[in-house]
Amino acid sequence: MCFHGRPTGLNGEIACLARLLGSTSLVGLLCLLPSVLPAQTAAETGSASQDPIQLESVVVTGEYAAESPTGPGQGFVATRSATGSKTDTPVLEIPQSVSTVTADQMQARVVQSVGQALNYSAGVVAEPFGADPRTDVPIIRGFSAAESQYLNGLKLVREFGSTAIEPYGLERVEVLRGPSSVLYGQGNPGGMINLISKRPTWESFGEVNAEAGTFDRYTGSFDLGGPVGEGGQFAYRLTGLARDGGTQQRHVDDDRLFLAPALTWAPTDATSFTLLTSIQYDHPYSPMGLPNQYTVGPDSNRLGRRTYLGEPDFDSSNRTLGSIGYEFQHRFADRWTFRQNGRYLLLDWDYRSLYFSGLDPTNPTLANRGSSWNDENLNTFTLDNQVETSFATGPAGHTLLMGVDARYHDADTLTEFGLAPPVDVFDPQYGATITKDSLWYTEKDDGELTQIGAYAQDQVRWEQWLLTLGLRYDWAKANSTTTSNFGNTRQDQTDHAWTGRAGLTYLFGNGLAPYVSYATSFEPVIGNMPAALGGGAFKPSEGKQWEAGLKYRPEGWNGLFTAAIYDLRQTNVTSTELVNGVNETVQEGEVKVQGVELSGLASLMQGLDLILNYTYTDAEITAGDNSGNRPANVPEHSASAWLDYTIQTGMFEGLGFGGGVRYVGSRYDLNSNTTELDSNTLLDAAVHYDAGSYRASLNVNNLTDEKYVATCGNFGCFYGDGLTVTGRLTYAW
Repeated sequence: MCFHGRPTGLNGEIACLARLLGSTSLVGLLCLLPSVLPAQTAAETGSASQDPIQLESVVVTGEYAAESPTGPGQGFVATRSATGSKTDTPVLEIPQSVSTVTADQMQARVVQSVGQALNYSAGVVAEPFGADPRTDVPIIRGFSAAESQYLNGLKLVREFGSTAIEPYGLERVEVLRGPSSVLYGQGNPGGMINLISKRPTWESFGEVNAEAGTFDRYTGSFDLGGPVGEGGQFAYRLTGLARDGGTQQRHVDDDRLFLAPALTWAPTDATSFTLLTSIQYDHPYSPMGLPNQYTVGPDSNRLGRRTYLGEPDFDSSNRTLGSIGYEFQHRFADRWTFRQNGRYLLLDWDYRSLYFSGLDPTNPTLANRGSSWNDENLNTFTLDNQVETSFATGPAGHTLLMGVDARYHDADTLTEFGLAPPVDVFDPQYGATITKDSLWYTEKDDGELTQIGAYAQDQVRWEQWLLTLGLRYDWAKANSTTTSNFGNTRQDQTDHAWTGRAGLTYLFGNGLAPYVSYATSFEPVIGNMPAALGGGAFKPSEGKQWEAGLKYRPEGWNGLFTAAIYDLRQTNVTSTELVNGVNETVQEGEVKVQGVELSGLASLMQGLDLILNYTYTDAEITAGDNSGNRPANVPEHSASAWLDYTIQTGMFEGLGFGGGVRYVGSRYDLNSNTTELDSNTLLDAAVHYDAGSYRASLNVNNLTDEKYVATCGNFGCFYGDGLTVTGRLTYAW
């Protein structure tokens, strides 16, 4: 009989699994290979040739071989990923930094947003703008990830940054650090976030949750799924959530309704079709900036975190985010697999709010305010076609991926800015009448964005060496018409670019994997150079990165440790310069980021989980406007650690405790480096109890209630979250 735990030999357990599972699953297919391939080549990588090539043996645990790259992971550790290669590949073999927040991590910390999920991730400033229910905009390696977020490998496109995806509907959150254009097309060089939706399962399960938290937050949620009928061809999953609650700033609500049905049809072992749908309706109100003088200035911290300078009767926000997508896969033969992933996404968002525009110069206790009306109607169609095959050339095994993806984005937006009466900072009185009679700016945009990319990737294995080569060519086109009271513009811009990646990894037999890689990126810049400088459309911004690192997957226990150093450059960045006495947008900027990232994830023993991260970031604007300064909101040092333990035996069996610390170093408010924001150290804690089908938990973030400013900008300063408490009760079956 096969052993289901960790192996006691080199290849025996994986070979034994074939007798148990046969060829009806991925593991069963892998089990046919150990006689000609090593454990790491056949079971650990999923990316080697199936031809009889004699290579060195590498130990791999049974859990490692069975893990799905879209599944919840093993405890706090995920050892396989498709984000860094678009193939089912161990993290050890991806020649770039990849980190995963598993379902168990999110449950242990009861995360309320994607930003919170990334609070314990290396290389990421997870919530640089404090608590904002409208959007998640982490910073990765010094660059904003607002427009570098993907859902199931397909890009989320929005005109004004990113939206907010419900984390309860996710199986895992993955971060690929560094340029990713070779697989995903246009994007900034800092990295990308890939959100993996919950999928149907072939085992029946269910859970219901009830939550109550600080600021009158009340949430109910459920997640259930399993096979449909007795034929074994269909499986389903249904996930839902309802929340009624506020945030730390008064009158800023964060209500949400979320429903995500999913269905898988697998008529044969070689074919599967998964339908992934979701609808999210929420009211994410806009936080209001506070005057710099009373937060980080000479009278710092005079204003409380709950101070609200808007108008409760005016502010409103109604957002609908709907998607219907699918993932189709068919294996034509032992060596050929075709995949097609597609999605239609709709975003309809109407919101209006006030914003802080500065203190009255004659009365510094009065805050001047502006009003804004926004209407967004966005439609995005995305399609990714992939063909994967394996073969051998002499002693080398290949996994070849070829693909063509396309994206069409249609946007219809209306933005209006007006005036609003001032308000007393220390004694705000609400009830002001605000109408569109005071509008000073109106802009209507009607545009289309199209991208088509063709890419190829070869993962070449020879003995213990793994060479990853990728090349891509993109065509990107933007057509838009902008109508405003300052004039009309028409944009018709076409860009194209080559991007690539080359990485070399050496796989030691003890779980160590040093690597080195070079990767590039491109991102179209919409607009034109000033006529005095020759005019013409801006060139795409380009990125390039050298990275070297060491990954370690220990034998005998569940852990993953990584260390990376990198040199990252972005060119063709827009900046502002004087041209013939007028401030003009030019394309002479450059940003350089060099850094070190250390990360550790481990389940040290049954019930004991650990996260450790440290990040050093040396970032500098090296050309253009603000040359010599540090990019905004990028700390030089940051670190985090989390430890969670559950008692396994005795009268207190099932009782667990968790605690964490998050450190974000000092950073500047703007690229102009006007104000340096203090560092902050936050403590988190958790207690939980599992008793059969029931789980009760209590989580506290910012345990000491440290008061700190997360960021400042042109619209004031924003506090980070103070002490928050969330209690959750779960019943599972």
